[in-house]
Formats: sequence, C-alpha cells, structure tokens
Amino acid sequence: MAKKKKLPLVYQPLGFALSWAGGALAGLAFRKAWKAVRHEDDAPDALDPDRGWGEILAAAAVQGAIFAVVRSAVDRTGAKAIERSTGVWPVKDEGGRD
Repeated sequence: MAKKKKLPLVYQPLGFALSWAGGALAGLAFRKAWKAVRHEDDAPDALDPDRGWGEILAAAAVQGAIFAVVRSAVDRTGAKAIERSTGVWPVKDEGGRD
C-alpha cells in the first residue's frame, strides 16, 4: 500500500524528464516537417507582417498536432515502463491529463 502512495512522487521527476525530452523531440520533428513541406528553415511567426493568416494558422496546427502526438506517446511510454517495473500504474485516477 505504501508503494502506491510514493509512486506519484517517484514518477514526477521521471515524467518531467520525459516531457522535456519529448518537447525537444517534437520541436525537432516540427522543424523537419516544416522544412519538408515548405522548403523553409523557419516556420512563420504569428507576428510576422509578411506572412498571411493561412500560413500562420497552418503552421500552428501542424506544430500543435506534432506536439500532441509526441506528448501522448512519451506519457504513455513512461507510464507503461513504470507499470512494468513496479506493477502499479503511475497515475491515481482514471481519465485525461487536463
């Protein structure tokens, strides 16, 4: 029983490290995807006066989708690894993260 109470505290630093690595991976994936699609090194900035709404919103949508997929994959992989090593799912309640 004590193992279940301590597990979220143990999982928090691991979850933070995995999230940080996942964010770096997602950023890299977005830059590569943007370069492959638009043949530009940098995605448009929302405050760039030379870019149109469509281009800015498309870049934001692609970036958001990539970050969401990578975040979910990293979160799930970390949780499954904790469960395999301890036999306990690292999150107390069922449901989403938000």
